[in-house]
Formats: sequence, structure tokens, C-alpha cells
Amino acid sequence: MAEDVLAEGITLYKRRSYSDALAYFFSLPDDSGADSLELSYYIGLCYTRLERYDDALLYLEQVVTAGSNINRILQCRYLLAFIYVQTGRKKLAQFELNKLIDAGYRISSVYASLAYIAWQQDDGDTCVEFYRKSLANDPDNVTALNGIGYVLACQNKELTEALMYCKRALDKAPDSAACMDSLGWVYYKLGLMKEAEKFTRQAAARCKQNDEINGHLQQILESRDMR
Repeated sequence: MAEDVLAEGITLYKRRSYSDALAYFFSLPDDSGADSLELSYYIGLCYTRLERYDDALLYLEQVVTAGSNINRILQCRYLLAFIYVQTGRKKLAQFELNKLIDAGYRISSVYASLAYIAWQQDDGDTCVEFYRKSLANDPDNVTALNGIGYVLACQNKELTEALMYCKRALDKAPDSAACMDSLGWVYYKLGLMKEAEKFTRQAAARCKQNDEINGHLQQILESRDMR
């Protein structure tokens, strides 16, 4: 009965009509028979998709603290960690991610997220360590492949290895501007300016307003012109 009540909103959510799904869920009367935690789960998902993160936290935390479905709890913990990373609350993100590691949930993605946090904290060595752990669990994790390649390039370490990682990442995600930019940055660090410009220009064309990519391209062009 509860699933039937939520069915229309779930269908809207799956169609990516997140605002409409949210409106439907909030239109349900108190006596609709909908399971309150199931309702909180889908409202939290909608808010997350809409990037209304503070609103999402209120509902996802309800599932984590009061839910009994372990898979839902772990999924919501992962979303909480994602939101905390996006909103700069790194300590809270680390707490949730460590809980997920203890539970054995999506280990590769969790380690990749911890690597990102370490990089934001200017801890490059720990960042690389976490990316390596991510790849040990899933050698095809694009985020980890791209991340470790980019970080190694920024550190001017193991550039041949960094090139291999970034090429693999772009092979698996050929439309990713982030992967194009990272590969271009590795080529730049290797002194291969033609290749560096090619891939970074492609990345900049896809993400015209990305300050980091545009900064890389400017640096590459300035270095090229000085030769």
C-alpha cells in the first residue's frame, strides 16, 4: 500500500523530474499511508539532485538514524559524505566515509572520495595513497585513475605512470573534460607542449567557464610562446 502511494513520485524521480517528484511527495496528506522513512529517502534524493544540500541533509539523516534497511542506510551515508564534501565540511565527510569503509560499502568510491578530501587539505601523499587503495579495489574506477594521474603530475612525480593513468581514464570516459584536462596537464609536465595544448583546449571547449582548466590552458600557452 505504501509503495503504491509513492509510486507516482518515484516514477517522476526516475524520469529526472526532480522538482515535480518533490512537489508530489509534499502533496501527500498525513493519512496517505506512506512509510515516513521511505518518504524521507526519496525527498532526500530529490533535494540532492536539485543541489539543495542543506534540505537534503535533514531527510537523509533521518534514514541513517532511524532506518532499519542497511542498504538504504549505507547509501544515505554515502550521499551525506558527498554533500559534506561539496559544502566544504570535510571532517563530517571523513566521518561518514570511514563509517562506510568499516561497513565495506562501495570501497573504491569511498577511497576516491577520501583521496579528494586529502588533496583539498594539501596532503598529496595521503591523497595518492587513497587513490591507490581505490584502484586496488576497482582498477577501472575513472575518478581514481584520473585523480591519481593529475595529482602525480602536480607533484612532478612518476610522470610516466601518471600518463598511463590519465590515458586509461580518458579511454573509459572519452567525453570527460576533467580527464582531457588531466591528460593535457601530464603532457605539459612532460614538456610535450603540442599534446598538452591539444587536450587542454578540448577540455576548455567543453567547460568554458571552468577556472582551473582555463588556468591550465593559459599556463600552457604562455610556456609555448616562451619557447
